[in-house]
Amino acid sequence: SLSKLQLKTGDLDPRLFSRLRHLQKLDLSDNLLDKFPNSLTLPDLRVLNCNNNKLEDVTALKQFPLLEELTYENNVYLTLNDDYKVMFLLQNLRLLNGKDITKLANHVRRVNSRKLTSKVTAHWEKFFRDQLPEKYTAEQVKSVKKKFLKSVQTNVVYGPSSLSEFTRWRVKMIAEEFLAHSLGLELSTDTELEEKTDENEEETTESPREAAEDVGQVGDFPVIVTPNKRKRNNSKAGSGNKRSKSQANTEEEAEDVSAEPLHFLQCHSKGNSREDFKTQLWSCVFEPLLDCGARKDPIVSSSRTVATCGGESVCLIDCETGTVLKKYKVVTEEFFSVAWTTLTMVISDGRKKSHNILAAAGRRGIVKLIHVAADFCYGEIKAHKKPIATVCFGPTRETHLFTASYDKRIALWDIGIPDCDYNFKASQLLVLEVLSIPLRIALVPTCPDQYLLAGCESGCFAWNIKLDKERKSRPFEAVFQFPDEDGAMTTSHRVDGLAFLNDDVVVSKSSKPGCIYVWSWSRSFDVKGKGCQRTVSAVILAELEWSTTDMSYLTLSTCPAKEYAFCGDENGSVWMYNLSNYTTAWNSAKGKRSDKRIPPAQILKWPELRANGEQLTEILINNVVSDPTFSYLVVLTSVNITAIWKKS
Repeated sequence: SLSKLQLKTGDLDPRLFSRLRHLQKLDLSDNLLDKFPNSLTLPDLRVLNCNNNKLEDVTALKQFPLLEELTYENNVYLTLNDDYKVMFLLQNLRLLNGKDITKLANHVRRVNSRKLTSKVTAHWEKFFRDQLPEKYTAEQVKSVKKKFLKSVQTNVVYGPSSLSEFTRWRVKMIAEEFLAHSLGLELSTDTELEEKTDENEEETTESPREAAEDVGQVGDFPVIVTPNKRKRNNSKAGSGNKRSKSQANTEEEAEDVSAEPLHFLQCHSKGNSREDFKTQLWSCVFEPLLDCGARKDPIVSSSRTVATCGGESVCLIDCETGTVLKKYKVVTEEFFSVAWTTLTMVISDGRKKSHNILAAAGRRGIVKLIHVAADFCYGEIKAHKKPIATVCFGPTRETHLFTASYDKRIALWDIGIPDCDYNFKASQLLVLEVLSIPLRIALVPTCPDQYLLAGCESGCFAWNIKLDKERKSRPFEAVFQFPDEDGAMTTSHRVDGLAFLNDDVVVSKSSKPGCIYVWSWSRSFDVKGKGCQRTVSAVILAELEWSTTDMSYLTLSTCPAKEYAFCGDENGSVWMYNLSNYTTAWNSAKGKRSDKRIPPAQILKWPELRANGEQLTEILINNVVSDPTFSYLVVLTSVNITAIWKKS
């Protein structure tokens, strides 16, 4: 028994374990193992307990061929797909997590394998056999093999979608065996190539208390701001006539500036380099107010502290002074998203106190949990094996965190509440299956525990997320149709901006050039409707006038309290829409669609900024966010500059 010893994978020394030739039972429960070393060589092992670890992969267990009983409950990263993998790999396995799996395992090893082999063979015969000439070179074989393996894993489907990862894993294995047998190729012994590639990208072991140094001096780089000389960015050629009138009106209004540029900060530089104008900044969110918050400003009713992320760092900035209060860095990471929650934690003397916790995630698929006031990253959740595009906390349950990933899944986690020693336990509550990469997520304000909306690479979808259902993995409940460029309704389009303006009105941005739609959730989606995966038409209330660019991933945001929407463009400008005059009509039962596109109330032009004497050009606005009372506007760019504007 090696239970409860805080063991990590590196502590399992193969030189020691390979000498235990007659060991039959091993208990490694309640440790910190994330995987098994490949060469423990325990040839007689029959019973293995790995409960309560952090295991991510089970394929290394094939080194224990005589294993009969295996338990690995409470390893949050293991799924049903892993159960099927071990049933296939361990031919003598009888009990898995306390259940007799003999019958199911025989089905997986025989029937499942037979069906998949037949499908793989048919796929080769139909699409690939004729691609090889009678006399082929090694280079030709290599090319065809690469195409075949990719195609067969995409197109051979069998069983429920919840087992799609297992099916792809088996299909790849069967396809390689088939090619080895048919063409006399050498069989690759590494069926986990993709997983291993991912692992190589991970960071080296970091100290638990990563530095959150104050880089206020690095932040304010030497720039000359000339607000009166706004840079005139003309629209693309050919678009002038389309909107010349409203564009002209808007520019005249824009001279009456209602927001003034306050600070331009370069605080996400790689290696703190002053020459870095390439790091992309992606996400920012204002810190919630605490009753006893040290950074609460008595003059304004909302926090003026904002968390921003991009490149290898997350920064905390005081919007009024432009001071970078804290900076958190992980050298091997690229952060894409940040989100705040407030947890009531028990402090050392037993008293309870509210603290703001920041979650940050990105390319490595890992969520970092940071107790900001203590300058302490107290934990991480290995949420996905592919990058996380966006994260958000549920408004009604402070420990519920949604993570949307490039693995085409949106997961709901309970991050738990850390104790006074920062011990916490995270668990996965739900997995939402997505047809394409989710880019933006929003919980429906009137029922945030029941419905989630997501803007994805291939459309806009809704899921039922109610936790009283037994199914942990769920397909989408509805996909929304929008007009395409010809006016016909389509579900297939990239939705890279999504936010609620109020309890019912949604603002979403489609990759159709110059297209931001305002639509009604309640009129589009019937919560009493039956059936999954139904197609519904979005009831559109209005269209907002925006740039004619087809550039993707310039996202939008809203300020519900002031009924404003914001979206940046490809020329460094921020389009601000005051929708307060329209919402009353939209909210009425007979609210009709506005005939004309709604122009922006104002366009904030990018000032002339000079870095090292040269003017910065080609500035994309990736994100624009206001604080809840619209006192500050934080603008994130593609050139490593955070711009802060203040409402006059």
